Amino acid sequence: MCNIWNPWHGCKKISEGCAHCYMYFLDTMREQDGSRIYKVKNNFNYPLKKNRDGSYKVKSGQQIHVCMTSDFFLEEADKWRDEAWAIMKKRSDVIFFLLTKRPERVEKCLPQNWADGWENIFFHVTCENQKRADERIPILLALPFKHKGIMVAPFIEEVKLEPYLKQNVIEHVTAGGENYEGARPLRYEWVKSLYEQCVKYDVTFDFFETGTRFMKDGKLYEMPNKELRRQMAYKSGLNYEGKKIEFKLEKLSSQLDFFEDFEK
Repeated sequence: MCNIWNPWHGCKKISEGCAHCYMYFLDTMREQDGSRIYKVKNNFNYPLKKNRDGSYKVKSGQQIHVCMTSDFFLEEADKWRDEAWAIMKKRSDVIFFLLTKRPERVEKCLPQNWADGWENIFFHVTCENQKRADERIPILLALPFKHKGIMVAPFIEEVKLEPYLKQNVIEHVTAGGENYEGARPLRYEWVKSLYEQCVKYDVTFDFFETGTRFMKDGKLYEMPNKELRRQMAYKSGLNYEGKKIEFKLEKLSSQLDFFEDFEK
């Protein structure tokens, strides 16, 4: 089970995958500006929120996707990131899924007590095309993280990952099409090729949605419904469970009162 934690909102477009950003589109629908970056104060301490009985709302072992309406390593968020790291360290019993288009900024943004990485951080870079894969993945491979993955989304052209998968470092590849206004088509053969690359190296592959426009056998399918996009991706048969990913999570301890100021 996983959910979402957006400690800040808003982003700056930096590459081809940003052209039809879903966050920008949804913000426009709300008459908001997606380029305005701000701390989400009422949600910043989400992983530390508790039920009336004192137990955490986010249970041990769950996975939280972080900054799905921004980028965790965005320069404008530098002033808030230490607080976010402290929350993730406190919840060492929970898996935090981090995703970035800015891997070149990561090393200087890590906390002082990082060492060779924390077990509860699942770090991914996005690679919407081959150019960005060849630019970002070498940086990913060199960074000190215990768990590494690649997200090919929005999937806008064929991507070859075999040179990187063969190094036996990448644990997870996920892929999905583009959505909403201006969505570029995702081709079935691109997904199939990526699936086959992951199977070859026993890497888990998750095709999580087709996107609004999906092409197969020369036919274009328009799928504006989110649930339909997920169902069709699942029915494609292009998902694979590879080598088991083992997160050595810490158990909740008596240190539950530490950083209580974040819970207020």
